[in-house]
Amino acid sequence: MSKKIAILATNGFEESELQSPKEYLEQQGWTAHIISPESGTIKSWAEKDWGKEYPVDKSLAEASASDYDALVLPGGVINPDQLRTNDEALSFVKDFFTQNKPVAAICHGPQILINAEVVNGRNMTSVNSISKDLINAGAHWEDSEVVVDNGLVTSRTPKDLPAFNAKMVEEIKEGRHERQV
Repeated sequence: MSKKIAILATNGFEESELQSPKEYLEQQGWTAHIISPESGTIKSWAEKDWGKEYPVDKSLAEASASDYDALVLPGGVINPDQLRTNDEALSFVKDFFTQNKPVAAICHGPQILINAEVVNGRNMTSVNSISKDLINAGAHWEDSEVVVDNGLVTSRTPKDLPAFNAKMVEEIKEGRHERQV
């Protein structure tokens, strides 16, 4: 069955954390759209310097969670810091939880979930530097390569991408999760 997945990102996303999940989703025969507050292209961060530009498929203003089966939130330091203060982005993210759809976030990506107020009581992981932020927001944080909690998939860093991608696809195949709130 064909699926359509939104990848929410802006300038400064960690390149591997968008590119790897996007390619993995497309290998399933699914469509993966890059959604951004910007239109045109957004520029990646590739470990220690600016990387390639990626075309935006839809602006955030044109996108709706109801058009997608799941959401992916890549990390990087700059990307989540910009998105977590964008009310339109936070509303977009919250809508996936309201609609019980799978959400996958890696590295610093869970910072967006903190500001969307959807982490309280959830089992999660992330890059270690934001573990206290997640704990303070009510999440149960653990240092594991991937953690799944009722449709919410989280991972720590690019080295966890194989496990992250596999669990993300597994959750998307399962579909809506009634306890994803």
